[in-house]
Amino acid sequence: MDLGILFFTWWKGQLVGTDDFGNRYYQERKHKKHKKAKRWVLYRGKAEASKIPAPWHGWIHYTVDNIPSTMPHLYEWQKGHLPNLTGTNLAHRPDKFSPLYPQATKHTISDYEPWKP
Repeated sequence: MDLGILFFTWWKGQLVGTDDFGNRYYQERKHKKHKKAKRWVLYRGKAEASKIPAPWHGWIHYTVDNIPSTMPHLYEWQKGHLPNLTGTNLAHRPDKFSPLYPQATKHTISDYEPWKP
């Protein structure tokens, strides 16, 4: 993480809450009355925008003003948030014999070799 961001967060930021992934959400401590307080997130680990769960996404983009840690956000039918898993071992790969994916053959799934310069 950049030293400048950490200094700015220490100087101007007020911790609002954290999510299940360990991301910390801040807003500006003092702001002008006619302007909205700046909001930002300090990611735990690699900075990846898809790590932000839906309730916090709404808050950070000024869609809602309520802090998500104070509101219930999961119904029993909802699944928990997952970040983008593309490029990881947990990425979705359809079964090569699935009738839903007739174009997926053994060649396209298991014989893939990325180009290496």
